Amino acid sequence: MHALYVEKRPEHAQPAQTLLADLRETLNLPQLTSLRVLQRYFVDGLSDTQFAQASELILSEPFTETTFSELPSADAVFSIEFLPGQFDQRADSAAQCIAILTGQEAPPLTSAQVYLLEGQLTSEQLDAVKNYLINPVDSHEAALDIPATLTPPIKEPAEVAILKGFTAKSDNDLSQLRSELGLAMTLADLAHTQAYFRDEENRDPSLTEIKLLDTYWSDHCRHTTFLTKIDEVTFGENTETIQATYRDYQKTREALYGADTTRPETMMDLAIIAAKELKKSGELDNLELSEEINAASIIVEVPIEKDGNTTNEEYLIQFKNETHNHPTEIEPFGGAATCLGGCIRDPLSGRAYVYQAMRVTGAWDPRTPFSETLPNKPPQRKICLEAARGYSSYGNQIGLATGQVSEIYHPGYLAKRMEIGAVVAACPRSQVQRGNPEPGDLILLIGGRTGRDGVGGATGSSKEHTDTALENSAEVQKGNPPTERKVQRLFRNPKLSYKIKRCNDFGAGGVSVAIGELANSLDIDLDVVPKKYQGLDGTELAISESQERMAVVVDPADVDYFIAESDKENLECVQVAKVTDSGRLNMTWRGKIIVSLTRAFIDTNGVQGSAKIHINSPTVAADSNKSETSNQTSEILAHLSALNHASQKGLGEMFDSSIGAGTVLSPFGGKNQITPPDAMVAKVPVLDGQTDACTHMSWAFDPNLSSLSPFHGSVHAVAESVCKLIATGARLQDTRLTFQEYFPKLGDDATRWGLPFAALLGAYHAQHGLRLAAIGGKDSMSGSFKDLDVPPTLVSFALAPGKASQTISPEFKAADSTLSLVSAPTDSEGLPLYPELIALADQLHA
Repeated sequence: MHALYVEKRPEHAQPAQTLLADLRETLNLPQLTSLRVLQRYFVDGLSDTQFAQASELILSEPFTETTFSELPSADAVFSIEFLPGQFDQRADSAAQCIAILTGQEAPPLTSAQVYLLEGQLTSEQLDAVKNYLINPVDSHEAALDIPATLTPPIKEPAEVAILKGFTAKSDNDLSQLRSELGLAMTLADLAHTQAYFRDEENRDPSLTEIKLLDTYWSDHCRHTTFLTKIDEVTFGENTETIQATYRDYQKTREALYGADTTRPETMMDLAIIAAKELKKSGELDNLELSEEINAASIIVEVPIEKDGNTTNEEYLIQFKNETHNHPTEIEPFGGAATCLGGCIRDPLSGRAYVYQAMRVTGAWDPRTPFSETLPNKPPQRKICLEAARGYSSYGNQIGLATGQVSEIYHPGYLAKRMEIGAVVAACPRSQVQRGNPEPGDLILLIGGRTGRDGVGGATGSSKEHTDTALENSAEVQKGNPPTERKVQRLFRNPKLSYKIKRCNDFGAGGVSVAIGELANSLDIDLDVVPKKYQGLDGTELAISESQERMAVVVDPADVDYFIAESDKENLECVQVAKVTDSGRLNMTWRGKIIVSLTRAFIDTNGVQGSAKIHINSPTVAADSNKSETSNQTSEILAHLSALNHASQKGLGEMFDSSIGAGTVLSPFGGKNQITPPDAMVAKVPVLDGQTDACTHMSWAFDPNLSSLSPFHGSVHAVAESVCKLIATGARLQDTRLTFQEYFPKLGDDATRWGLPFAALLGAYHAQHGLRLAAIGGKDSMSGSFKDLDVPPTLVSFALAPGKASQTISPEFKAADSTLSLVSAPTDSEGLPLYPELIALADQLHA
């Protein structure tokens, strides 16, 4: 066994100095005089010579770091390491590098951070430091002694339990079982499942089957809240415009669905009806339609110049937004990192190359004193800083330019943080086939291995944040960006990409959903799923969401080709499933069937709920236009000095916007690089040659306005996101939208249900008026903590193709520039007059 301790030389120890200042200020520890941070490695199975080589070439940077074979002494010493089962990227990368160095198998290796403190600290103060640094979700205090072995005894998992007596349980028994298993499904869903096993299967279910259904039917995977049937909608006073919009929605339903009375009104229907309306009218003519729903996708003609000749080629431009609110709230670094990773996975599974990212987050004041931290919550300061580090770490490692970073501050986000990532991707349309799986086709798993991190992530994200959330360590996935980067490279091979009939990423739900959604009839062998370590049981293998993996449907004749091409990228590729014609999803583990469900039952998505909705009176002013004679100086000064108007350059500089050399607008432009643009713009990455084609992407949302009226807030979110694109040179008619909804837990309260419904009505009002459509989106209804709720949130993301040569940046180019104010006219409620806004947009573009 070998031990190595690595420390930055004093002139490079900025992280330790920053942490020292943070601890002294945040925890009020003026007596803490010195802090050293060491990276500790325990390595087994190497000779002394091999370890010496690894120490100098891999485990340390001799020019900036010093090394020790024994731990230095200090007034106080403690060490922090990841919990067993949590993926440690540093240790994994180090072990892989040592394997390359030695030409042998990767050795057992663990890493930890060691803190050496100087100063007269009491035991209570030392405990406060440890509590500040250790997040119990993923880490714990490690022993300082060198262990005898790094290979713990493998405990063979027990057989998957059969829930005996399940089909005969009473409602009370089912309710107790739901609580014991921590299920996200409703009691009605569990009773529905009981009836299926009793009447159709004539047996009791396995634990894996219940967990699989709980994952499949979670709000995160199946949008159960948005698919709830709306029985009744009532309105408060002064809601005439909202009521008129609701009537317009019903007229559109009648025009689209005719006499079909079986289609219930749902929030999902309201969210997508503008796209259906414009598709029918021919105004949404560039939408790519397929049974693969990976990301919003449009077809764009891209001019490519090569050897003096210019040809046009059809490209798929794909864009996606994703939240990891719950994971980031309880484990900021990993949650934010996998927010970006999860965002990338969707267009990547659509065979598109992701080339630009945006980050929009919501928090409360990070300057809040540590002493005011709510119980069972991480401090706001720590959430904000660690989340930014996690997102930027993942983006910088995978090689993705981040074009815009914005953080919104509102007291409602004390209930639960908002962490949104959005990405843009592209690929030639010619290298994508949207095939149909046929019996005999095989499913390959490509990429990372499965571990316990990520078990229950989908259901956890669908639950309300509680006092015990920090105990659910396994829910938060650990990202492995180098592996996802390899998958990106693999999928950029046109020949391989075209051979993929269908693809799904291993986001929420793991094997059960990623593979289970690919075909109606499947036989899945869990025994061949690659594992990070031994000891995983069948249920964990079925539902773990460990990232950076893809499931692809291929013709049997192409399996060897995929394995060979994956091997070139140092990616594991194994056959894990076969498409059948049985109409069932079957899973085997240890040679025994532990899941056997009909596709028809899985696709019921549980019991469709129903809800009544009441929309309260908006509290926005009837006339948003202030009198010109009123003194606005104090209001303007208060507005400009608010936290939301502080410069966010320090935050933005944590992210790299230059990766790939395709960024058109710097996140901070002008001579002094302090002027933020209205949107992010990047060139479309073509495989060969040059292009002037680019994409513009913007976002908009005002939490204060949305708290007064979700309807008005959403109207302005859509309109403002579109105006930002126009301001950077995009054309209004080319714009496509995608929304991110985030609302409090709704329960059975009609007024709370009215919040997202009013917001969606506002979004429809703007889409209908501007003749634009949202072709994607993501919803999250878990923004509550005890009596705290997030503000009603509908963030509008707008994207449009354009030309890099016609892009406009906002900074002054020279002295004596002309500054013009172009105002979009509004009505007495402050809502846009759409015909005038459309005409104005056309004039500006011309």
